[in-house]
Amino acid sequence: MNADNRDKPRCHCAVFGVFGHPAAAQFTYYGLLAQQHRGQEGSGIVTSQFDPKINRHRFHVHKDFGLVTEIYRDEKLLTETLRGSMAVGHNRYSTAGAADNRLNIQPLTVIYKNGNLAVAHNGNLTNFKQIRKELQEEGTIFQTTSDTEVILHLIARSKKKDQIDQIRDALSRIQGAFSLVIMTDDKLIAARDQSGFRPLALGRKTNATPDGGLAFFIASETVGFDIIDAEYVRDIEPGEIVVIDRESTKTGTVKSLRIHDRKEKPHHCIFEYIYFSRPDSHIFGHSVDKVRRKLGKNLAKTKPVHPKDTGDKVIVINVPDSSNTATMGFVQETNKHGGSVKLEIGLIRSHYIGRTFIQPKQDVRENKVKTKFNTVKGVLKDNVVVIVDDSIVRGTTSKQLVQLVKQAGPKEVHFRVTSPPIKFPCHYGMDFPTPNELVANQCNGDVKKIGDELGVDSLEYLEIGDLLDSVPQENGANYCTACFSGTYPIPIDSNQTKDENEA
Repeated sequence: MNADNRDKPRCHCAVFGVFGHPAAAQFTYYGLLAQQHRGQEGSGIVTSQFDPKINRHRFHVHKDFGLVTEIYRDEKLLTETLRGSMAVGHNRYSTAGAADNRLNIQPLTVIYKNGNLAVAHNGNLTNFKQIRKELQEEGTIFQTTSDTEVILHLIARSKKKDQIDQIRDALSRIQGAFSLVIMTDDKLIAARDQSGFRPLALGRKTNATPDGGLAFFIASETVGFDIIDAEYVRDIEPGEIVVIDRESTKTGTVKSLRIHDRKEKPHHCIFEYIYFSRPDSHIFGHSVDKVRRKLGKNLAKTKPVHPKDTGDKVIVINVPDSSNTATMGFVQETNKHGGSVKLEIGLIRSHYIGRTFIQPKQDVRENKVKTKFNTVKGVLKDNVVVIVDDSIVRGTTSKQLVQLVKQAGPKEVHFRVTSPPIKFPCHYGMDFPTPNELVANQCNGDVKKIGDELGVDSLEYLEIGDLLDSVPQENGANYCTACFSGTYPIPIDSNQTKDENEA
């Protein structure tokens, strides 16, 4: 994807896992399809099948660049190639590892002394370069540039005898953000880092098989369960390892153990609520839709719009699709407190733009936003328009949207954002441009100057305190706000720098 299109933060992965269903590959396909928004560079599915001819399990693998619907267009891949009652799947954006390296497409697989192993990872390891260097000095040969590969090698090199102990031993050495699905020959394992940066959920389906069997599922977001009519059971807890095996399908329970004996405060990524997750998902135990509505309500209470002429008609429009529900909250709260605004559909988004599209020539590059959006001119003309969006990163798309809206002839254009200015890079599985590309830094944090750059009558962001007041605080919930505050809850390896070519 061209860098000029990276005007929104990108989450780097979705994971999905199935245990106990003969159509595991098909379920995984639908689970990945529902989570396509979390990764659009590549996708992969690995299944496990016992082969009586050789008296051991075989792993079947299919991975490629592109969207889920493109990669598995031939349905025989799901019904004949990817056989087995257990599967793991992955949608990818690149974090650590070049985007154009086919070997980096997950799940990653290996055969070692205890059998087959496959790993799908959402997040970013903050100490992987240090571990990679140590392993290379000990003679380990790496096949990829992905941070996920160190997990495979740590498991394979563990001195522990039991396979689950090997996995626990390996996970105790890595730091940073990881929501993992690991598949062995006969077990499906889910694990989450101590801080719980990224979401990970457990689901199940009763009477899933013709003989009334029980199947279990793992997903980054609960929408992966909804599409296959599976029941959301609970989140994988921060620092927890969940083991699913044949006994689980008989008893309906899973085995649970801790990566470390100690428990730590969670640091959930607050951007999951702001932008990444689908509004119909439950993450960190709560409805994304409800949280986004509260973001919009708090934005309306703290950063209201004041037209120059109080008699003017004020309409509020969202930037499709991630700010839809926040915009509804903004309108509701504004009118509740005596305002008079109307929610309107002023921007129409084309849903037929694929992962990539032909870029305009340099002299008309500023018009590229028109390939994604068009205005409803009759709604905007002669009115005061308030645009509500979830974030501003580089500012290029926001600026072009403002110009597009202005062409429809509104009296005023105001911009409201349901997050604070983004000023710092993320090291926990989220991709932003480099700090000097962020419009907030280019304007030295001056909101008025950013507004002038966008060409709006006023610009306001949700303050970080009001953001934290908008998200659930139950069960000791705590959040990572490093991209806004620069305060990193987990130390970053001094050698860990982002390669711009990876994004």
